[in-house]
Amino acid sequence: MASETSPHTGEPDGGSVRVDSWIWSVRLVKTRSAGAAACKGGHVRVNGERVKPAYGVKPGDEVRVRQPGGRERVVIVKRAIRKRVGAPVAVECYVDNSPPPPPREAVAPAGVRDRGTGRPTKRDRRDMDRLRALNSRRGPANSARPPFEDEAEGR
Repeated sequence: MASETSPHTGEPDGGSVRVDSWIWSVRLVKTRSAGAAACKGGHVRVNGERVKPAYGVKPGDEVRVRQPGGRERVVIVKRAIRKRVGAPVAVECYVDNSPPPPPREAVAPAGVRDRGTGRPTKRDRRDMDRLRALNSRRGPANSARPPFEDEAEGR
């Protein structure tokens, strides 16, 4: 009786594998312990349900992994593997249905000064604070503060 085995891992292709081991094997997380921690923290779902690290995944299952930074990876299991493989082989073990990552904002760094210009003056610091407030989209830092009495009367 010859059963189908994976040429790279020697493991059966049709069986189930622990979810923490599988997401580590296909390089969705850096370490197996990080995969187990993600499962325990509720960041891994298989077919819409939160799972424990020992849950078995099999081909055809949908695995959702929420990664640091808020990005969610949605993959369909094509092949169940137990051992970590190279990146080109790992990509063949799943179908990636993840939404594209959000575009990075092209924001000029606020407060970058030329070398050798010395410490910023009080006016420079206020300008930098104003730029930081605009970049964070909160509006000017002092907008909630009422104006001074002298400014209100026009003195």
